[in-house]
Amino acid sequence: MQHVHVLGICGTFMGSLALLAKELGLRVTGQDENVYPPMSTQLETAGIELIQGYAAASLPEADVYVVGNAISRGNEALEAILNRGLPYISGPQFLAEHVLPGRWVVAVAGTHGKTTTASMVAWVLEKNDLSPGFLIGGVPQNFTVSARLGATPFFVVEADEYDTAFSDKRSKFVHYRPRTVILNNLEFDHADIFADLAAIQTQFHHLVRIIPSQGQIILPAGESALENVLAQGCWSEVVRFGVQGDVTVQLLAADGSAFSVNKAGVEATVRWGLTGVHNVNNGVAALLAAHHCGVTLADGAAALSQFVGVKRRMERLGTAKGVTVYDDFAHHPTAIHTTLEGIRQQLGEGANIVALIEPRSNTMKMGVHSGRLMPSAKLASAAWWYQAPDAGWSLEEEAQASPVPTEVFQSLDDIVAAAVALPPGTHLVIMSNGGFGGVHGKIMAALAQQEGFNAH
Repeated sequence: MQHVHVLGICGTFMGSLALLAKELGLRVTGQDENVYPPMSTQLETAGIELIQGYAAASLPEADVYVVGNAISRGNEALEAILNRGLPYISGPQFLAEHVLPGRWVVAVAGTHGKTTTASMVAWVLEKNDLSPGFLIGGVPQNFTVSARLGATPFFVVEADEYDTAFSDKRSKFVHYRPRTVILNNLEFDHADIFADLAAIQTQFHHLVRIIPSQGQIILPAGESALENVLAQGCWSEVVRFGVQGDVTVQLLAADGSAFSVNKAGVEATVRWGLTGVHNVNNGVAALLAAHHCGVTLADGAAALSQFVGVKRRMERLGTAKGVTVYDDFAHHPTAIHTTLEGIRQQLGEGANIVALIEPRSNTMKMGVHSGRLMPSAKLASAAWWYQAPDAGWSLEEEAQASPVPTEVFQSLDDIVAAAVALPPGTHLVIMSNGGFGGVHGKIMAALAQQEGFNAH
């Protein structure tokens, strides 16, 4: 196998996988219809040729075609592969067969916080000379890439419960055969493929079934949805943290910028630049996973104190005309709430925080979270929602029940104009799990232009 061609290469998982294939010494090309940073930039820097669109005529000859889970039957390139009888494989299976054999896999699963927590684990291992490989659905700012092979048996993977591919409807994470597993939390999501929470719990049970008896499962205490999963059968050591957990956690600062962890009488303290109780939970889980890999709590805490964050996870883009703009990946009511909770705790009750939200995920577009969306932004001073043209339900009706001043936009230009009119001192938090039409850059440029200087 010399040439690998990736369909859906700009997805966070598939793009990272492409980087690993390149590092294995393979020629890697790919195609996608949504090419935008940071993934497109990362791939081009790695020398990976990108093809825009899925026209059958643009499909190059390759030894194997790796098909992303965003590729459905009817896709022109996929139909060409099937009709010609060309060899294809799913992304998770490619990872399992070509990267993971013989590795100590640390898998991070859950509805929220996977990318951030996986980045934390990788960084703690890195700072403790364990040089892990990793595949993360985002770009950790402590590293320059979202994936690498690493130099030791340790490999950290963001373990997604979304389905594997058009040809394999099991969750991605069942392919990874992990030894250390973090289960951050579990809520109903991905309504386009799961009928209800019980269906997702079944997939998580399948993950638990393949963890070795000498492996370890790490989770927050009191998460009933996860406890129901473990009740279906568990053969591995379980470590719970938090109130009533095996490992206790104490906030040393209300905004989560400092906390201590105590396991079996051994205590360690983290002081970092992140905020929010959700990030504290992510950090504790990461410390415990690294501890299972042999890192002491003290060494882990020292490393975690230097963790910067992940691109598009409350990433501060800059300040212009007195308005500070942030980019965040939140795309679920719980994630929206925890993101705003963290910045509110950090900035205080009097801060003017405007939340700009694009309900973009398939679940959002289906209206599954209808009724929960508006309350999720209650900690903002005001909420702006973008009504995408292909949304199957009306945000206008939802907005009538909003607990904070709310505006629904149907034009990106109107959003940019509104952002320029914001008073100095405003914090604008943009939340979307996609490119959002490049609105982040448009807002920053418009603010800077009106002020007459470049954003800093």
